[in-house]
Amino acid sequence: MKGLAPLFLGIFGTFAFSWIGLTVIPTWQIGHLNPESDEEGTDIYPRPQSGMFARGEHVYAANGCVYCHSQQVRADYIANDIERKWGNRRSAPRDYIFERPVFLGKMRMGQDLANIGARAPAPEESPSPAAQGAAVSSPPSSPGSSPASAASANASPAVPGVAGASPAAPSVQTPGAPWPIQTAGLPPMYSAAWHHVHLYAPRSINPDSNMPAYRFLYEKRRITGERSAEALELSGSDAPPAGWEVVPTYDAKCVVAYLMGLNQSHPLKEVRSVGGAPAVAPSPAPAVQGASPAPAAAGSPAAPKK
Repeated sequence: MKGLAPLFLGIFGTFAFSWIGLTVIPTWQIGHLNPESDEEGTDIYPRPQSGMFARGEHVYAANGCVYCHSQQVRADYIANDIERKWGNRRSAPRDYIFERPVFLGKMRMGQDLANIGARAPAPEESPSPAAQGAAVSSPPSSPGSSPASAASANASPAVPGVAGASPAAPSVQTPGAPWPIQTAGLPPMYSAAWHHVHLYAPRSINPDSNMPAYRFLYEKRRITGERSAEALELSGSDAPPAGWEVVPTYDAKCVVAYLMGLNQSHPLKEVRSVGGAPAVAPSPAPAVQGASPAPAAAGSPAAPKK
């Protein structure tokens, strides 16, 4: 009986100290964080998200994406995430104050997604899937467009992470390439159309990908009248039969809206930024009339540094 009191106190003390260290102290340190704003109060970061972003977050979690992708750019003194251009600064607690739950992740089978939205091309660089199809099938070019503009829409941007550099253009996709590289016939990397193709047929973009195909988020339907502007541009065995098209469901659109909304590139006072904003695929260079762009490699990101 004399040993029960020390045993009880030891168990109670263990749980009490754990609760204080894991709950009370972190809450005291960062629980008071609010969005950061400039002096005028116009540039506010972060902002709460809603609508399609919020629904896409639930679909993202329900399909297990969090098990293979992290959303945390680690500091340059413990990892090379910034060197990979996954962000221009490390992630900070303030980045997550509106996220419930926070998808930091504990492993990476694919690249980190904390700034996947910042890597999207500018709107003028992201033609619709239908426009992509017209560019891929040229020559001849679609009515009202010049061969130069069709080729330009299909040109290969620079490799992400190497500002101003043009990637090599091998004749076929190179398995195991350390970075995804724009491939002729595919939408611009990290555009909405590219994300849809990647979700529907991951190995059409990266032959070595072990990502499952989320085809249940898409609908195959017969074409009645004109082809839908949202129809995916697929090739090979992934393409639907003649007279059919593959279009995204609302859940697929929400997932893509969520991915394109992930952006931690905003500078924070408490975190040092490195080299400006994250690299974004630059505008394709003007193509020579009649010239077709050479296909470039598409690969998976380099293995994360442990």
